[in-house]
Amino acid sequence: MEIKSDKSTGDGYIAGRNSVTEALRSGRQIDRLVIERGRSGGSMRPIIAMAHERGIPIKEVAPEKLSAMCPSTNHQGVIAVAAMKDYCTVDDILNTARERGESPFIIICDEIEDPHNLGAIIRTAEICGAHGVIIPKRRSVGLNFAVAKSACGALEYMNVARVTNIAAEIDRLKSEGVWVYAADMNGEDSRSVDYSGAAALVIGSEGKGVGRLVRDKCDTVVSLPMKGKITSLNASVAAGVLMYDIMRSRM
Repeated sequence: MEIKSDKSTGDGYIAGRNSVTEALRSGRQIDRLVIERGRSGGSMRPIIAMAHERGIPIKEVAPEKLSAMCPSTNHQGVIAVAAMKDYCTVDDILNTARERGESPFIIICDEIEDPHNLGAIIRTAEICGAHGVIIPKRRSVGLNFAVAKSACGALEYMNVARVTNIAAEIDRLKSEGVWVYAADMNGEDSRSVDYSGAAALVIGSEGKGVGRLVRDKCDTVVSLPMKGKITSLNASVAAGVLMYDIMRSRM
């Protein structure tokens, strides 16, 4: 099975009905399915059914879009956008902490859409000793080529879980004794917060920040002091500063 890379988007593509079918049957990690509009019947039905069964998002597009994604391949009306690395589970992340004899340290990305931001967050998370990163299945970039490149090798060593509902996973982490911090405006000064113990840091999307429901689920909101005229930092920069605050509390 050949995976083609789109250098403009950083995505990995598996094209054609047989190739996509085998990718789905094998359990290959698929970010989403892109199918030609109006071709959801016939031999496409079992492909769509398998995608639904695995909770893989499906997007219908014009045939020109598919041809542009894989210009030199007979895509047969379907392309799977593939992840660069298999996702783990939240249990895997918690087990990694237990195996190291450490309190869990987890980064939760709430709808980060820029692959360079996600890659940079994964890179810093690995350096700071985090046990894993959690991302949502929808409205978030997956582990594509651009993310892997921006992570500069850290993706090979970092657990990344992809979940259906971030708010529900926060509830689950809290039940495991993890204290959840949301990085947002008008919170406690991060410099005064004691992050020792089990901790999860929630980083919001580039445009909207942490979603209201997710923020309400968190135990504490933390903010970075700012002296300039603008009121926000790039998501990966803010995440990096806060991760180092957490690492210092844990040393």
